[in-house]
Parts: sequence; C-alpha cells; structure tokens
Amino acid sequence: MSIDGKSDLQGLERAAAVAREVLETVRHEVRPGVTTGSLDAIARRIFKKHGARSAPTLAYGFPGYMLISIDDEAVHGVPGDRVIHPGDVVKLDVTPELDGYVADTAITVAVPPVTARTRALIRWTRRSLAEALEVARAGAPINAIGRRIEETLRPAGLEVVRELCGHGVGHTVHEPPQIPSAYEPWADEPLTENLVITIEPIVTEGSPRVFTDDDGWTIRTRDRSRVAHFEHTLVIREGSPLVLTA
Repeated sequence: MSIDGKSDLQGLERAAAVAREVLETVRHEVRPGVTTGSLDAIARRIFKKHGARSAPTLAYGFPGYMLISIDDEAVHGVPGDRVIHPGDVVKLDVTPELDGYVADTAITVAVPPVTARTRALIRWTRRSLAEALEVARAGAPINAIGRRIEETLRPAGLEVVRELCGHGVGHTVHEPPQIPSAYEPWADEPLTENLVITIEPIVTEGSPRVFTDDDGWTIRTRDRSRVAHFEHTLVIREGSPLVLTA
C-alpha cells in the first residue's frame, strides 16, 4: 500500500506496535524444553489483548499466530509440539492485522550454547538488513536493495535464499511489489514515497536452494543448512525510511 494521510500511518503504527510486543515477549521465552506451540500461545494472548488477528491466517489459512522456524527451516514453520533444544536457531516471524492494517517483522534467536559460526550467520544477516535500509529511498530502484544485501553478505561467504522475497504490505500480508533480497535485473522499478514494504533477508550458511516440507507450509533448505532471518516493515521516504517495526 501507499500511505494516504495520517490515519493510514497511525493504523500501521498500531499494528507494528503489536508485532513489536509479540517479538519482545516471545524472544525471552525461547529456551530448551519449550515447545513452539507454547510460544504461539503467548502470541495469541497478546493478539487477543489488542483485538488483532493473524494476517497469514486471514489470507492463507495458516495454522498459527506466529511462524516459528528452526535451524534449516527457512520460513513458514508451523507452531506445535516441536521442542526447542540447546543450540537451535529459532526464527520468529509475526504479522498482525489490526483494524485493517498489517505489519510484518521477524527476528532470529540463537539458543545457547551458540557456536561462532551461528553467531556470524545471525550477525551478518542482521547487518545485511541494516545496510539494505540505507538504500531504500524514494527514486532508488527496487533492485538496489537486493544488490546491497548481496554485497554485504559476500565477504562472509553467505547466501541469500533468492526464492523468498520481501514485499509490499499494509492492508494484507503480501502486496505488490516484490522486493528481492538478491540483485534481480527485472526489479528496476523505482521505489516511491509513502510506499509500505518489507525487507527480509533470509540467509543460509550453505546452499540457497529450498523446498516445501510435507506439512505444506514449512520451507527448508535442500542441504539442511541453517538459516537466519530478519525483517522490518518500513515506509519509503526521500531520505531515510520510517521503520515501523524497529
């Protein structure tokens, strides 16, 4: 969507506030012995407190309030009986809908003990998102975002999962345009002021090829390499973007 007035911005800010509260609360509960279903129950309580709904459930029938993916699961992990173990790499992805507005954000949480390799994967993925925000300005081509992400990750020898992109957002979970996390020549449309998008590098320490698991939702790396994922919802400006979910 493109923001058209103060009410749009306020609606997005309220949805983003719910998303931030969920992540801040749930991230502290990620520990060995906890199930992904119990983490989702925390998200459910916060959603209901604010009158929010799960945008992936509304749009696609996703069975949960959060997408919780572990280790080689890149995205769309279904919460349930799976138990978190020491050393796991847990991705928390939350997309609340509140009063017709949607915000989308994700973080990666490493469960101790954390290896140097895992710390590097998470650090460089977070850094690639921060670098991408620097070029997300009105008038810049969309593919400047993916170019900057790839340039940031190259020295670390890490790969972006090219099949999974950022996207427009605002009234539903996925809106145009696509925002590739790698350089794509076709994505040369300029970013426009007040456009609401997500940037979400999904980064692996191995092969970027992925497949959909038997549950029909979870997307995994083919070589079972671990993945980190960070995401923000932002509003494009002439200068620095307004990052709603920061």
